[in-house]
Amino acid sequence: MSTFSTTSCLGYQVFSDTLNNLPKDKNTVINTINQYSYCMAEKDENFKKALQNSDVLLPDGVGITIASKFLYGKKIKKIAGADLHAHFMTFLNKTGGSCFYLGASNETLEKIKIKMQKEFPNIKVGAYSPPFKKTFSSVDNEQMINEVNNFSPDVLFVGMTAPKQEKWSFAHKNLLKTNYICAIGAVFDFYAGTVSRPSKFWQNLGLEWLGRFFKEPKRMWTRYVTNGFAYLGYLLKEKARN
Repeated sequence: MSTFSTTSCLGYQVFSDTLNNLPKDKNTVINTINQYSYCMAEKDENFKKALQNSDVLLPDGVGITIASKFLYGKKIKKIAGADLHAHFMTFLNKTGGSCFYLGASNETLEKIKIKMQKEFPNIKVGAYSPPFKKTFSSVDNEQMINEVNNFSPDVLFVGMTAPKQEKWSFAHKNLLKTNYICAIGAVFDFYAGTVSRPSKFWQNLGLEWLGRFFKEPKRMWTRYVTNGFAYLGYLLKEKARN
């Protein structure tokens, strides 16, 4: 078994190492956690179970890094889903590996493939767009598993938005032929260019969330403002316990 550093934060074991020290076991599930997913998981036991059973749980958001420092005095570095994606792209291009994108629309997947051919020509790329529905049928799940396994990628990227992607990965982990299963949601759109990721200016300030809020205030209001206050309440409650 591989070993790497983690930090206990708000009931989760959060990755506090470098991406070069990711485990090398088969079917390694890598998820991310931020203040929004934390708040959702507090109301969704199955989602919480999926996150807590991640093989690797990345601190994707300043809400988590601040919580670690504020509550436990431990400094950890934010690692976004986009950082994980970039890490694997560099590695797979050097090794001539393969990856598979499960999720998003056929249009988005085609844009990803075209961009990959230009930027990472040594990577073998597969993709499948599952039906856009709230709940997948057993037939849907079987088709998705078969698409992945027929390709047998080194890395599987799952992009169905939270919490669907994390729950699906947790439920089907042992049926998939791959080394890594990465739930990275919005990264599909960021990489395809269908949605613009906030600039390095916002990223370097640790305010990527604010950049996204300015771009899509209506859609991001619940994610960042409503849940932001709820998350603050959770932090203060946890602080009072300590």
